[in-house]
Amino acid sequence: MAEKQETLSSKQLVEAVIEGIQERKGVNITVLDLTSIENTITDYFVICDGDSNIHVDSIADSVVEYVRENYSQKPYHVEGRENAQWVLIDYLNVVVHVFQRRIREFYNLEALWADAGRRDIPNPELFRQ
Repeated sequence: MAEKQETLSSKQLVEAVIEGIQERKGVNITVLDLTSIENTITDYFVICDGDSNIHVDSIADSVVEYVRENYSQKPYHVEGRENAQWVLIDYLNVVVHVFQRRIREFYNLEALWADAGRRDIPNPELFRQ
């Protein structure tokens, strides 16, 4: 029973992360569901991109702020803020990857984790890429 509650919590956290990303116009949001893959380090990856290091840093700030304000949850660890080409925000059961577009294309996490369930979030009309 506790496992089901944790999964619901992870799903709520994913939705909060998406809201935080969209508040700062992060685009090309993809959610990878890793729960059906054995021995993974997390339940979900949420991946998005921004146009510059300032934009990536701003998106990362928004995610941390939105989740803290709405769910009173702080990340376990944040890394990559120094150069803001790839910022990783670790909530343990949800890991957020905020990339600059060219860096995202290079690492291609979606292909690396191709066995995961995938959900692409449409870009809002106002800032569709």
